[in-house]
Amino acid sequence: MRLHVVDHPLVAHKLTTLRDQRTDSPTFRRLADELVTLLAYEATRDVRTERVRVTTPVAEADGVKLARPRPLVVPILRAGLGMLDGMVRLLPTAEVGFLGMVRNEDTLRPATYATRMPDDLSGRQVYVVDPMLATGGTMAAALRMLVERGATDVTALCLLAAPEGVKALEEGTAGLPVTVVTAAVDDHLNENGYIVPGLGDAGDRMYGAAE
Repeated sequence: MRLHVVDHPLVAHKLTTLRDQRTDSPTFRRLADELVTLLAYEATRDVRTERVRVTTPVAEADGVKLARPRPLVVPILRAGLGMLDGMVRLLPTAEVGFLGMVRNEDTLRPATYATRMPDDLSGRQVYVVDPMLATGGTMAAALRMLVERGATDVTALCLLAAPEGVKALEEGTAGLPVTVVTAAVDDHLNENGYIVPGLGDAGDRMYGAAE
């Protein structure tokens, strides 16, 4: 597994405001969207392209376009939805799948309750988005599911990660073609499995508790 922590002042600035408990939900969603776009810029450096030739108003020019099969963006519901627009802004021709997974707060283990993805992901570059890489169990399960469907190039985008989650993901995806892109790796997980200092529950801060 490759880990890429994006070191950029704009990333740090937006992340700081996301951490602030005074940031309201509309602002949180907007900043998360902007931060994802910055992370996506780094995550798509190796997106596959093919050569094309176009005609400008002045002359012909060589260029590139995204290669087929088109990339697939997979948000993990529900918090991952808040990262979707930031991804497809950079990859407007990408297809979108959905993966519903929830963490049992007692066992901290993931359970899948919904999937909407192609059965065959052979040759596809897949980008999985979920705000928090905490225990790592949910993301590891999601990545293994994608690889089982034939994906050979998978990138996970997270706003924040915990060192425990990074370690668990390395162990849970050993030998798999996985890259993780994040804005920061924080200090640790607390006894409830939350990232410290973190930014709280990303889903609740984006959409409200909705209980």
